[in-house]
Amino acid sequence: MTTPPGFGPPPPIPQPYGAPPAPYGAPPAPYGAPPSPPYGAPAPPAYGAPAPPAYGGPAPYPAPYPAPPHGAPPPADGPEFVAHDRRNSVIVDPSGVSLEIDGHTLDFPWSGITTVHAAPAPYGQVLMVAVVHPGGMLYECRIDARRKAQLHQWLAELGPVLHHYLAYRG
Repeated sequence: MTTPPGFGPPPPIPQPYGAPPAPYGAPPAPYGAPPSPPYGAPAPPAYGAPAPPAYGGPAPYPAPYPAPPHGAPPPADGPEFVAHDRRNSVIVDPSGVSLEIDGHTLDFPWSGITTVHAAPAPYGQVLMVAVVHPGGMLYECRIDARRKAQLHQWLAELGPVLHHYLAYRG
C-alpha cells in the first residue's frame, strides 16, 4: 500500500546525469537584500527591536467646509438633480427625494430619510438610487442611461447634491 501524496518525506529530486548529489542541509542561495520601504516611509524596526509606540489611530480627514448646525433645515435654494429615462426618474431637491417608477411617484421629505445610496449597476448603463427610511425600508429606482458617459455624468452630479442635503441630517 502506498501513502497518499503529502505524507512522509519528499520524493528525491532527480539530478542531471553525472552531477554529484546535492548535500542535505546545504544553505539556500541568498536572494539579495530585502526591499527598501517606499520613499518617505519609516524603515521597519529591526528583528527583535521594540515597536514604536502607537499614539491612537490616523488623524481624521478635515471637513472641506464647516458642518451645518445639528437639525438645521436645508436652505430652500439648494442644488437640484434630475435623471430620467422612458419609465423612471429621480429628482433630488430642497424638499427631498422623488422617485418615479413605472408611473408611480414616491416622495420622500428629508425628515423621513436616513440615507440615500447611488451607484452604477453591475451590468449595462444603469444608475441605481436607493432611499433608506429610519425603519429600515429601502426603495430603489433604476434609470437607464443612453451612454456610459451619461451615467458617469449623473454619478458626478448626484454625489455632491446628496452630500449637500445629507449634511443637514446631523
